Amino acid sequence: MLDREKSKKKSVTKRLAMLILALELTTAGSTIYAQKFRDLALTPPMGWNSWNKFACDINEDIIKRMADAMVSTGMKDAGYQYIIIDDCWQGYRDSLGFIHPDSMRFPHGIKALADYVHAKGLKFGLYSDAGWKTCQSRPGSRGYEFQDAKTYAEWGVDYLKYDWCYTEGLNAEGAYLTMRNALYAAGRPIVFSICEWGENKPWEWGKNIGHLWRTTGDITACFDCVVDHGTWKSWGVMQILDMQKGLRAYAGPGHWNDPDMLEVGNGMSVNEDRAHFSMWCMIAAPLIAGNDLRNMSEETVAILKNKEVINVDQDSLGIEGFEYASVDSVEIWFKPLTNNNWAVCFLNRSTKPRTINFSWKQHTVIDSLFNKEANFKLTTYNIRDLWARKDIGTTDKDFSANIPAHDVVMLRLSPVKK
Repeated sequence: MLDREKSKKKSVTKRLAMLILALELTTAGSTIYAQKFRDLALTPPMGWNSWNKFACDINEDIIKRMADAMVSTGMKDAGYQYIIIDDCWQGYRDSLGFIHPDSMRFPHGIKALADYVHAKGLKFGLYSDAGWKTCQSRPGSRGYEFQDAKTYAEWGVDYLKYDWCYTEGLNAEGAYLTMRNALYAAGRPIVFSICEWGENKPWEWGKNIGHLWRTTGDITACFDCVVDHGTWKSWGVMQILDMQKGLRAYAGPGHWNDPDMLEVGNGMSVNEDRAHFSMWCMIAAPLIAGNDLRNMSEETVAILKNKEVINVDQDSLGIEGFEYASVDSVEIWFKPLTNNNWAVCFLNRSTKPRTINFSWKQHTVIDSLFNKEANFKLTTYNIRDLWARKDIGTTDKDFSANIPAHDVVMLRLSPVKK
């Protein structure tokens, strides 16, 4: 009985401390120390999330096996860091309001699982929701932000995806600001992923709140389609790509546009997977895989681990690419890189093969937003084909290529040293 009383008093004291901290952070002077963690996500986050493949059908064994596979397949060495559990890990709140995991799915608790992931040299991510309930009707964080943030910090969470279901009456910026402050108060640096589907233009206010923000509704494993669920829609890769227009001005190191997770390996063709991955790298998107890492084809592994393509995404300038031109269903995209390099991607959106002919010296590519220019009359560039992984000449000669349906040719241009 004495032990139970001590435990109860300790829990009450803990909650009172959290309530006092919450009150302190809502006072006039709170802006001095209530902020997002800096120096995180200086390049787009890379990792794996459970939702696209497993949805609610998750448990601790699956998460452990994904962590194992991220290491054994070489994805960790390619730059992938985070193992993120999406919705359905939650069980209940106790009488003091503290969140507990579903004991059937996660019998050893979340901290033990985070420790397992950390022991692999990886980082651990978790999901919650700004509303009363998550999208799958598990307990949300509304009204419990400071308790949840403190709990996540104690568990060893490194990344929080924060959704937007059951948020009636809430202001999006205010709700995400509250959780940002709670995370900062908890003291553990946690990447904060804003996931309100772009409905409240988070790119306009998210820079000082989160490290990335969703720009659209959910992706689906389809190259060019819309899936109507009645009250909401999920979007194909090309539809989501089109929704990114006009947003590149808002992204950069520590604050990224997020066009949703990758569907590579989830049923599209190899060509479509390659195009999907390439375009996400061209727009400096977070690279969060969503497939079963234990059972990947050689083609899927080759796409997800192509370090030369990943380097385009992870370039330290942090500048999104842009569509420069479009010719006969082939879009031509350019992305400024460090050391006056450029990435170029020819995207064939057609269901038929296309031939592209590009005369470099007839073009001067200007990125007025970031003051970058590629003048091919004045500068000669070496050309590296990033998917063929070979050098293919210079921009002194015109470029020609046959591009299969729903596929890409992706190049890196480097100035010729004189």
